[in-house]
Amino acid sequence: MSGHSKWANIKRKKGANDAERGKIFTKIGREIQVAVRQGGPDPANNFRLKLIIQKAKSNNMPADNINRCIQKAAGMGESDAIEEFFYEGYGAGGVAVLCDMMTDNRNRTASEIRYIFSRNNGNLGETGCVSYLFERKGEITVSMEGADEDELMMTALDAGAEDMTVDEAASIICAPGDLEAVRAALLDAGYDVTAAEVNMIPLNTIEITDVETAAKLMKLIEALEDNDDVREVYANYAISDEIMEQL
Repeated sequence: MSGHSKWANIKRKKGANDAERGKIFTKIGREIQVAVRQGGPDPANNFRLKLIIQKAKSNNMPADNINRCIQKAAGMGESDAIEEFFYEGYGAGGVAVLCDMMTDNRNRTASEIRYIFSRNNGNLGETGCVSYLFERKGEITVSMEGADEDELMMTALDAGAEDMTVDEAASIICAPGDLEAVRAALLDAGYDVTAAEVNMIPLNTIEITDVETAAKLMKLIEALEDNDDVREVYANYAISDEIMEQL
C-alpha cells in the first residue's frame, strides 16, 4: 500500500458517519466555490467544476446540495475569497507529506497545521522542502468488477494514459491535460469510472517496515485529513498489507 489514494480507499471502506459526511460536503463546497470563481458556473465550460461535481456525486452528495453550492458561489463577493496553497512537511519515518489547502483564514490554518504536525511525530517544513518529490498527474480509478485487466490497459493507453496499476481497483495515470479524454474513452468503452482527479503522485516511496512507525504516520495523515482546511493529503509512503492489517 502506498501513497494517497489507497489509504483514502481504506478510509471510505470504514464508512462515514454524519459528522464525517458533513466535513466532506463542506470541503467539496469550498472546491466548488473556487472552481466557479475561476471558470464560471457551467460545468460544460468549466472542466475543474465538472470534475468536482463528479467527486461530489461519488461521495453521495445530494444534487440539491451541489446546485446550491454552485448558485451560492456564482453570487459571492470578493470578501468570500478562498486561498489555495500547499503546506509541506515530514511524518514518522521521514515520509514526505504534502497538504493541499483551501482556506479563508491563512493565519488560523497555519497555526492549526503546525500544531497537528507537532502533536503527531511530524515536522512542518518550508515551502519547497518536499514538493519536488511529487508530480502533478491525472488519476482515474476504475472498478475491476467484470473488467479484463489487459483490455482495460489497452483502452487507457490508446486514449493517452501513461501507466496503470491494479489492486482492488485500477488506478490509471495520465497527464493532467489528458484526464478528460482518457476518462471519456473509458466511459465510452463501458468501464465503471469511480473517480477522476488531478493529484500529486509521489515519484518514489519510503517503505515503512514496522507497525509503530506506520501507526504514527497514519495518525498524522488522518489528523490532517480531518482538518476542515485540508483538501487533500499526499505522502510518499509504502506500507505492506500485513502491517496495515495490524493497525
